[in-house]
Amino acid sequence: MPAPEHIQTPKGTRDFYPEDMRIQNHLFEGWRRVCRAFGYEEYEGPTFEHLELYVGKSGPEIVEQLYHFKDKGDRDLALRPELTPTFARMVNQKGSSLRLPIKWFSIPRLFRYERAQRGRLREFFQLNMDIVGCDTVAAEADLIGAVIEMLKGFGLGSNDFAVRISSRKLLSEFLDRLGVSSEKKAVVYSALDKRAKIGEEAFRKILQEQGIAVGIADSLEGFFQSRTLEDLEAKLQAQSVGLSELRELFSLLGQLGYADYLSLDTSVVRGLAYYTGIVFEVFDKGQNLRAIAGGGRYDSLLSSLGGSSMSAVGFGMGDVVLADLLNGKGLLPAGRQGVDYYLADVSSPDVPRVELLRLAQTLRSKNRSVAYALNGGKLKKQLAEANDQGARKLVFFGSDRAEAGSCEVKDLATGEQSVVKETEL
Repeated sequence: MPAPEHIQTPKGTRDFYPEDMRIQNHLFEGWRRVCRAFGYEEYEGPTFEHLELYVGKSGPEIVEQLYHFKDKGDRDLALRPELTPTFARMVNQKGSSLRLPIKWFSIPRLFRYERAQRGRLREFFQLNMDIVGCDTVAAEADLIGAVIEMLKGFGLGSNDFAVRISSRKLLSEFLDRLGVSSEKKAVVYSALDKRAKIGEEAFRKILQEQGIAVGIADSLEGFFQSRTLEDLEAKLQAQSVGLSELRELFSLLGQLGYADYLSLDTSVVRGLAYYTGIVFEVFDKGQNLRAIAGGGRYDSLLSSLGGSSMSAVGFGMGDVVLADLLNGKGLLPAGRQGVDYYLADVSSPDVPRVELLRLAQTLRSKNRSVAYALNGGKLKKQLAEANDQGARKLVFFGSDRAEAGSCEVKDLATGEQSVVKETEL
């Protein structure tokens, strides 16, 4: 009978061996540290939701990427492709009992059926940070400041990444001036989100196929050439709420010392349908990767899901692109986390094994991490295991150079060896 074939992981998914989990935990700990420093509380939602939560709310691209199915009750469900609709649903369920503003974060596992490639998998983790109940750009400034501090905490600087900022509201105002209808705006937003990947010619072709005049495409190209707020003001030639918000945001972030990390990029629109105001994306300056993070204001989403009309801003940062960027710059942790003590058993056969276990138990009760050879074995093998475990100190349990109640200890970093009382370990 032939041997069964090894079953591989599904395409676009990952196994996390211990060395991979060390990296993953490094990312999660960095995320959580900054979220808590900025006053955000952690939450979580279900892995799958009713399909209708996404249809018509997230936009056609997300809906096409859904893993969806019928359960045994014939209900249409979908694995979550993003967390913002879940967040909005949860806020709506609590309604007026929540004290505003809300500042929440989560690190969900998400699923999207799309072509697996560098920086994009079908199953991934993503940090989500959201604020509800703040109508001013103070919310955007808080989130963008958190993004910058987070990436700085991983060892990145202003030479490594930039936050590209734009405004859906400003673009909408510009399209109004060009006479583009509300229905056609959705087409423009969707095409714009793909523009960087498909190029200007393909972008113009999409607009033409949707009945949008060539002159409008020319005007949009001119709009995207704007590199300063003054350029935009000259093109709009009118009062603009979107432009005023951008000016206020850049001023506030500049005063907080973040000016070197910011750039104006009017081609940033974000692909999701629910964005209504300022939007932003974070890219590595080498432009070798997909966006590290992206988000913006979505003031209409909560009411569209049956809740009260409340302002909201949020962003997501994926683990895959971030890990790629940090790895390329040598900023990921190497080696095992290590244990405080490794107990090498060199005692005589008549010493009960339980004495070694008691010592391990005592050290653990003092919040020390301890490992030892479960199967015993020769000292050489135990020393190799201690090294593999990344032990900081080696305890020769039962050494004839230590009297009862004492242990011979070796500091594996310095090589220094001494005899100390067990109570002093």
